[in-house]
Amino acid sequence: MQELFYVLCVVLAVGIVLTIMAVRTGAILAWLEKALTIGSTALILFTMCFVTLEIVLRHWFNSPIQGHLELSSLFVPVIVFAAVSYTQSQNAHVGMTLIVDNLPAGVKNKVEISTLFLTILTCAILAYFSFKFTYGEWEIDNVTETPPYWLTWKSAVFIPIGYSLLAMRCLLQMVHRIAPDYYPEHDIILADELLAPEGQNDKTPA
Repeated sequence: MQELFYVLCVVLAVGIVLTIMAVRTGAILAWLEKALTIGSTALILFTMCFVTLEIVLRHWFNSPIQGHLELSSLFVPVIVFAAVSYTQSQNAHVGMTLIVDNLPAGVKNKVEISTLFLTILTCAILAYFSFKFTYGEWEIDNVTETPPYWLTWKSAVFIPIGYSLLAMRCLLQMVHRIAPDYYPEHDIILADELLAPEGQNDKTPA
């Protein structure tokens, strides 16, 4: 319980700072999200080529790549958590919105704010405990079970990074819904808006 209290205190302090610097924080976060998403996409392509190469070498040349399965598994947290915050910025996560979408505009906005607030707390707690896990992996130099014994912390570190960035993105989205004039969220360009006619990109929350 003491750890949770400290986490909540840190969340409160960081939240105040990020809210005060919302516009600048949003621009930096948007740039970071795009860079990590590009890296995540490149890693997906690399993993596909890597797995294909392993299959070819194994079945045609009887020369499998050592540790290919473990390495491919270590790529998964990197791929997922490097892009999770960008996905949130695009409102692209899978969600059940049947009830929320049919609520009155004011009620819907309050529900969205409450949901974002709970998401911030959840992600902050997960970021803290996943960081503790990653630190433990680093401290003991934990490796995969088979040669060439890949270090696991290099993959695990993307989990607290991803949760931290997701919490920051949700905080900025909450600030935008509470005070759209204070933080208009101009740093975010939705993918479908790139093809929208000029003047049809109104993102003010209902």
